[in-house]
Amino acid sequence: MLDLFLTPIRAFRMRYIPLLLIYFSYGSGVFTAIAENFWVKDTLDMTAADLAELGIWLTVPWTVKMIFGQMVDSINIFGSNRKSYVYIGAVLITVSSLLMIAVVGDYAIVENYSKKTIYIFSSVIAVVGFVMQDVVADTMTTEVIDKTQSQEKINQELATIQVLARLSLGFAIFITGWIGGELADVFHDNREVVFQIALFVPLLSILGVTLVKLNPVPVSAVNKHILYGGLLFAVFVVSMGYNEVPYSQEIVFVISLSVVLYFLSDLINDLDANTIRHIKMAMIIIFVYRAMPSVGAGLSWWQIDVLGFDESFFAKLSAIGGGIALAGMWFSAKFIIKRDIAEVLIFLTIIGTLLSMPIVAMYYDIHTMLGFDARTVALVDTAMASPFDYIAQVLMLTLVAIYAPEGKKGTWFALMASLMNIALSAGGLLTKYLNKVFIVSREVVTDGVITTAQNYTELGSLLWVVVIVGFVVPIVTIIKYNPNKA
Repeated sequence: MLDLFLTPIRAFRMRYIPLLLIYFSYGSGVFTAIAENFWVKDTLDMTAADLAELGIWLTVPWTVKMIFGQMVDSINIFGSNRKSYVYIGAVLITVSSLLMIAVVGDYAIVENYSKKTIYIFSSVIAVVGFVMQDVVADTMTTEVIDKTQSQEKINQELATIQVLARLSLGFAIFITGWIGGELADVFHDNREVVFQIALFVPLLSILGVTLVKLNPVPVSAVNKHILYGGLLFAVFVVSMGYNEVPYSQEIVFVISLSVVLYFLSDLINDLDANTIRHIKMAMIIIFVYRAMPSVGAGLSWWQIDVLGFDESFFAKLSAIGGGIALAGMWFSAKFIIKRDIAEVLIFLTIIGTLLSMPIVAMYYDIHTMLGFDARTVALVDTAMASPFDYIAQVLMLTLVAIYAPEGKKGTWFALMASLMNIALSAGGLLTKYLNKVFIVSREVVTDGVITTAQNYTELGSLLWVVVIVGFVVPIVTIIKYNPNKA
């Protein structure tokens, strides 16, 4: 046990701190999440399907990370192909926060604009800012290592940095999610204050990137296929969304998947055939695992309206979930590095399914029959589920880091991450479809008139479908495509 506790500490190096600060800044993006969720529920007339659809569009910047990756590899801005991109991302995140301050606080400067439009625009530019910073941070994980070591030691350090990066991210989610939620409760009638305080987030990334020291970074030639093809794809996506083309999200999903697979295949064609085959099998497993649907916004609406959960309680859930996830990541460092992807994902799928059952049981009021309070069940369930949240991503990022080709690291990380985010888009589409089949709605009042009635009668069926699909499909895929059995 002591050895497990000391593993991340022994692996830590002072040179990691500035890089980890950028990851901490990224994790701190959840600071406003609870305040935002309650504001959206109380203010915007958006259905659960609408919010699921917005979530799909917000994954698009992550999908086109190859553009930023190629720029980070090949294009200097203000004399830098690393740090300048983090600064630009910080500016975008700051602008997003300022817009939310204005719209949540009903400032005169935005009174002539739709709150929904401002909210969507603010969300998009914040995501773009975080994507830019994430691309650079992932690339820099390969550039703070000690290159005088053996290749085996280098691979071990790459894995260690990925674990430490997720620990930094997890700690940020834990501490800022909790504090942000408690402040959302304190400033329930003045929510813009939470967004004002959130301006500390971009400052952290600026501090980290200013202090980080990197190994010499080569500037590679521009891969025109990826850069120009990616830009063309980005223009296509924006035009599809702006012109509200029927089935635009489905079209964008199919084309983005095809584009990223083509770029990825082109980038790794110089690896040996066996390595390529194993990477492809692992990616199939990761893609399917991440493509599973969720219940959507209707679940939190039900918890608020029926179970009576408020901002302060959601803050406690965030703190417990984040804190135990952090501890789980800490003590599982050796487990994460040594176990194969398929083994871990089978374990996570089974555990995730089991830990979904208390929520299903609460919908049918079984907790009351057994004499348990809903908040107690939610606290215990969150505490048990949270340690398993980040393990799959750490394993995949470690694999990506080990195979990152010299001179192409930014593009490599971006393409692999894009593929995983396209999987999230697939999950978002499934969530949207399920929310159109199983209609879940909270009460919406416009000008004193109830325009949408509260209706959670179909939430139970939705929960069961999500649980069953989320268990059967990943298990079958993992058994079939386990790269270690190939």
